[in-house]
Amino acid sequence: MQYDVVVIGSGPGGYVGAIRCAQLGLKTAVIEKYKTFGGTCLNVGCIPSKALLDSSEHFHNAAHTFTTHGIDLKDLQVNMPQMIARKNDVVAQNTAGITYLFKKNKIDNFEGVGSFVDKNTIKITKADGTTETITAKNVIIASGSKPTALPFLPIDKKRIITSTEALNIAEVPKNMIVIGGGVIGLELGSVYARLGTKVSVIEFLPSLIATMDAGLGKELQRVLKKSLGMDFFMNHKVTGATVKGDVVTVTAENAKGEQVSFEADYCIVAVGRTAYTEGLGLENIGIKTEDRGNKIPVNEHLETSVPGVYAIGDVIKGAMLAHKAEDEGIYVAERIVGQKPHINYNLIPGVVYTWPEVASVGFTEEQLKANGVTYKTGSFPFKASGRAKASMDTDGFVKVLADAATDEVLGVHMIGPRAADMIAEAVVAMEFRASAEDIARICHAHPTYTEALKEAAMAATENRAIHI
Repeated sequence: MQYDVVVIGSGPGGYVGAIRCAQLGLKTAVIEKYKTFGGTCLNVGCIPSKALLDSSEHFHNAAHTFTTHGIDLKDLQVNMPQMIARKNDVVAQNTAGITYLFKKNKIDNFEGVGSFVDKNTIKITKADGTTETITAKNVIIASGSKPTALPFLPIDKKRIITSTEALNIAEVPKNMIVIGGGVIGLELGSVYARLGTKVSVIEFLPSLIATMDAGLGKELQRVLKKSLGMDFFMNHKVTGATVKGDVVTVTAENAKGEQVSFEADYCIVAVGRTAYTEGLGLENIGIKTEDRGNKIPVNEHLETSVPGVYAIGDVIKGAMLAHKAEDEGIYVAERIVGQKPHINYNLIPGVVYTWPEVASVGFTEEQLKANGVTYKTGSFPFKASGRAKASMDTDGFVKVLADAATDEVLGVHMIGPRAADMIAEAVVAMEFRASAEDIARICHAHPTYTEALKEAAMAATENRAIHI
């Protein structure tokens, strides 16, 4: 075989898995169909969206809070081309970083679409139609996902768009419709709402970010309505959309079954993502994808039904998160060389990069109730945090869920400033099966946002939070 491992796809799962394989002494190659590495996350997902979130947050603060801080500005305006250019530069820096890491680790890379001839032979079809073939002892499928389309709602990529096109709108729209109240829709919707766009979110379910603890979605909806003027239409079933000139009209049924319609300059369809398996030639090696979500079935070791062929990230079961894919890439690399790694899927954190940020790990209250687990809860609001008062970020709270008998922390859910960074402390604690008492006894620097986690843990143990 030419290679010990060939990785199809260079997103977070693929490139991290490839680097770990190379570190372990395996001769490794990566096949990527696009001209830049990084997959959805670095090119049209996590990284560019966070760049725009940061830029729009700066503008919103300048417009709404700077005067309170004693900073006076005149003639504040958005330079959208520059904002987009900065976002593109951030993407370029990150993708160039992967190119460097591949060279450093002596990983070969091929540009084109990789497809199975047999389980050890991969054909690479290049953009000009030419092909070449390479062989490998092991193959890791890391082909990622694409935005889910609604069959009755055609996406023209001009006015009815996905998250990809939403990253490059060259103007600040007067109004925008977001179909979907999940992570992607709320993040992109908040970008434009901060810049002055009137954003309306249409959601089929009764709550936002429905997979997270219910209290988080309720608080996030309240804050986004209050701070950004976003409107939310819950329990609405979208039935179609049409474009006439520069106007998009979206039709839907409300909770009463009545027909309603909405008009806007743009409509972002953000109803989830679907595993991307087109062109892989899975049928040539006997792999069938699942009917729901097009996922590739794998066993507990992330190996498909074909020995030596693995799949990771968005293309398999579980949350579609970059950090999940990264951990799975490392896991497979270490399994191939005979190590015994592990992943605790219950302790993979979820984050929404709105402001305030939302972060969660472990079981939700709803899950604990459904499982019949007796638990206790402790909450602490950021309005009682000295650090949050100083930065004018007093919305939100931290909630700790602990086993009623053992005090082991079962879940931590937070919405507030820098929650995306704070959740790591909870993950570490839960990986070591800490009790709420353990967190409560750890000295936290003052004043910091993380004191809210300590106070919530204190509230969960004999209701002894100090500052409320």
